[in-house]
Amino acid sequence: MPSLCLLTVHAHPDDEASKGAGTVARYHAEGVNTVLVTCTGGEEGEILNPAMDVEAVRQNLADVRRAELDRAAEIIGYDEVVLLGYRDSGMPDSPANADPRSFAAAPLDDAVGRLVAVIRRTRPQVVVTYPQEQSGYPHPDHLRVNEISEIAFDAAGDPELYPDAGALWQPQRLCYVSWSVKRMRAMHEKFLELGLESPMSEERLARLLQAEGEETDGVERPARPRVVVDIHGHTSVMREALLAHATQVDPNSPWWFGLPSDVADSLYPYEEYEVARDLTGEPNPTDDLFAGVDAVTVR
Repeated sequence: MPSLCLLTVHAHPDDEASKGAGTVARYHAEGVNTVLVTCTGGEEGEILNPAMDVEAVRQNLADVRRAELDRAAEIIGYDEVVLLGYRDSGMPDSPANADPRSFAAAPLDDAVGRLVAVIRRTRPQVVVTYPQEQSGYPHPDHLRVNEISEIAFDAAGDPELYPDAGALWQPQRLCYVSWSVKRMRAMHEKFLELGLESPMSEERLARLLQAEGEETDGVERPARPRVVVDIHGHTSVMREALLAHATQVDPNSPWWFGLPSDVADSLYPYEEYEVARDLTGEPNPTDDLFAGVDAVTVR
């Protein structure tokens, strides 16, 4: 019987560590085939760890980041890492945006076709990508990740599209990964409770709450449909995977590592996903990304 497969689409090496790592670790431990698509090599990434900011690393950043990616993927529990093959597009309005090798500058049809080929080969029931709404961090590569994922989700099962990309396969659920506002608020409150300076301002939390549709200024906004995945037993995976990205993560960062490890691991051990597309007929998949899916699904 065909196994379940979870495919996640990320922009750069280290994104897989900061977004949904505990979820992937949990499903991998349960026997789900886990596949990571990384769209760029992260060539434009800043070296944020002073200990790694040396000439040898700067001159070989793409190779260094690939090795970091492999180590982080092993820690998380990915069964396969696929590089989509594009160059990092850099931050908005930077010269790297115009590089024809960059993800943002690539023809959309080409990028979608590459992802469709991966989907048809690996046959995931669930695809995880970034939200459409990314005004808080409008990185060109993150925007393009959402764009190609939305199109490829449908195209992979369409017999008229990409006929040379392999046998048809229709995923059944497309989900958006996001940082949990509840977890961030719990972290902020724990910093204050321990007498530590929080790296999160009240203003930033208020903006996040508004974006998530929670109550702000006494006004209750309707919640978006969400799957809340229990990651008990896998809460340390994000921290360990982030540390594997030694060029990109300062081990002294208060944002990632400001709380004691045991305290951080006990705070809201869940990861949240918005259901963007659902072909399963499951009315309310509240706690399982695979609720209602079939192991075999071909349009």
